[in-house]
Amino acid sequence: QVQRDIARRQARDTWSPWTRRDAGFVSRFGDLRGLADIPNPSRLEVMPYVSAQATRAPGDGQNPFYHKTDFKPGIGGDLRYGLPGGLTLTATVNPDFGQVEVDPSVVNLSAFETFFPEKRPFFLEGSDVFTFGRVRTFNDYGSQQYFYSRRIGRSPQRFPGASNIVYADVPNETTIASAAKVSGKLGSWTLGIIDAVTPEEKASVQLEDGSRTDTPVEPFTNYFAGRAKRDFRNGASVLGGMVTSTVRNVDDAVFNGILRSSATFGGVDFEHNMFNRGWVASGFIGGSHIAGSKEAIAATQLNSTHYYQRPDADHIDFDPNRTSLNGHIGEIAIQKNGGLHGSLAYKEASPGLELNDMGFQGRTDYRAISILTGYQQDRAGKNFRDYLVYGYANQTYNFDGTSILRSAAGGAQATLSNFWFVGLNYGGNPRHYSDRFTRGGPEAEVPAGGYIGFDLNSDSRKTLIYGTGFNYQADESGGTAPSAYLNLDARPSTSLRIRFQPNISWGTNTGQFVRSVVDPLAISTFGRRYVFADLHQTTLAMDTRVEWTFTPDLSLQVYAQPFVATGRYDNFKEFEEPRTYDFARYGKDRGTISRTSPGTYVVDPDGAGGVSAPFQFGDPNFNVRNLRGNAVLRWEYRPGSALFFVWQQERSGFEPIGDFSAGRDIGEIFNTVPTNVFLIKATYWLGR
Repeated sequence: QVQRDIARRQARDTWSPWTRRDAGFVSRFGDLRGLADIPNPSRLEVMPYVSAQATRAPGDGQNPFYHKTDFKPGIGGDLRYGLPGGLTLTATVNPDFGQVEVDPSVVNLSAFETFFPEKRPFFLEGSDVFTFGRVRTFNDYGSQQYFYSRRIGRSPQRFPGASNIVYADVPNETTIASAAKVSGKLGSWTLGIIDAVTPEEKASVQLEDGSRTDTPVEPFTNYFAGRAKRDFRNGASVLGGMVTSTVRNVDDAVFNGILRSSATFGGVDFEHNMFNRGWVASGFIGGSHIAGSKEAIAATQLNSTHYYQRPDADHIDFDPNRTSLNGHIGEIAIQKNGGLHGSLAYKEASPGLELNDMGFQGRTDYRAISILTGYQQDRAGKNFRDYLVYGYANQTYNFDGTSILRSAAGGAQATLSNFWFVGLNYGGNPRHYSDRFTRGGPEAEVPAGGYIGFDLNSDSRKTLIYGTGFNYQADESGGTAPSAYLNLDARPSTSLRIRFQPNISWGTNTGQFVRSVVDPLAISTFGRRYVFADLHQTTLAMDTRVEWTFTPDLSLQVYAQPFVATGRYDNFKEFEEPRTYDFARYGKDRGTISRTSPGTYVVDPDGAGGVSAPFQFGDPNFNVRNLRGNAVLRWEYRPGSALFFVWQQERSGFEPIGDFSAGRDIGEIFNTVPTNVFLIKATYWLGR
């Protein structure tokens, strides 16, 4: 494929011909013929590295493990070797990713894990080979990854919390002892294999009697993923499969009760293009199997992915004696491409599906139907260079037949004749039910609601590009969630680019979970009381990026994100009846609530003289302030060899205030003592 981008016209010329309406990309490439007897180079590359890292951080001077300045040397390397037939072997020993951009700050008040994208070069390169289950549809329910490489080298999953431990020195991440992958194209086959080993990690602890010892916090683990696809009909049809495996050494009793000993996933997928690629059918099916101790599998059943303990779910039962769990997931879709386009998809994931050892998933237990139809015009006219209008709908049930999502939405977007972009989207959902609202308790009704959003971006050909957008959500319970953003993208010269992207969101959640309490007298809610509150939350983030290329061999990248999130809880209340959105407010509709001391609330659910025991919880108000940033100066002192100078800084603070004041909260960020990390890393390329 030969491609020419004409920036001043925002146009693109391609050979072999390919338009934005056409499905596929690589399958549209032309054939290069007439070449023969081209020698195959050995393609051997070795890149060792050495590094030195210094960390200066605030801490407790009484902590024997604390050092105001902590030094950490590093040595390792990468290897790349071209195998016969188009495959490439890549390996790394004790890799260092100190030059990688830090993750942004978030405040997660849900029961689900936050997803962060992969940024480490070794795992990014060739990662598309390991993509599985990517069904061709314009509207898909749920988002899973069957190989989520950030599981490799993750933070330790156990924290030494014994009562006799006074101080603990816990590593921030698991060491990757070695990793290797083979990937590439072999005839009509696309192949990928990756294997990584992380050794047992230990934390150093000091006990009450002054003695010190080491305790394991992450077991020895082996991660494996294999992927294979074969093209048929010149790439118009594809059949593939994938297998992943995670094996942990959990013989130590500290792991046996919390971590699964093994996890396996396997599946097959396909894609079949028809009618000159105007239509495509695709789908996949896969299954998971996990094994471990009774305690580990019980914890899996109870976590937010599964919630097997739901008292009103007739299709699942919590079994504390299980030592394994099986599940499946599958999807089938048909899609029409072109100007008038659309798709229809069906997807289901059984309650026992578990992907989070090697992959990433939010929830299971659903059957979803998703549909979209739209029209796209990509030929420039008098008023529009291109435009798109669309509408879509989703209907999702759990395996018990409960409707857990009903939604419909639509939108339109266009590039105007002056190269500005404008977009509008809107949608709504009638009442349905949630089997996750009470976090393992009975189902609750979800109030009807809707949203509308607007986006505007200036001419992207200019040296200064700016954009803005606004979104507003509301529901019938009084909940609101407005948000707005601003994008500024400046290119003062061909070597300098500055991006500033502030965004703010605020609003009220009338059903924020606080905690649940066992009470046999709470008969209507199956022996537990579920405490909620109104949450008034504001979040402000200001992402800033600078990319400066001084010379072809010398460049600087800077990223910084001041971040403030505040939350004020009030109107504490108790969930009253399953499959409703009804609450009884403490102190008004039911019982009493008092604040006995700073940071503690006490609730007597049936008032003075009642039979139910009082309970308490901490003040959930929060003001989280954070600044994360890094600067990376890269000098390629010889071809393929580079010297990195890295500075990372983090400032963080917390107060249980609850109200938002931009000046105060941003100012407080810079009043906190920072953690600074300085890294020098040198790589040397050897190849032939």
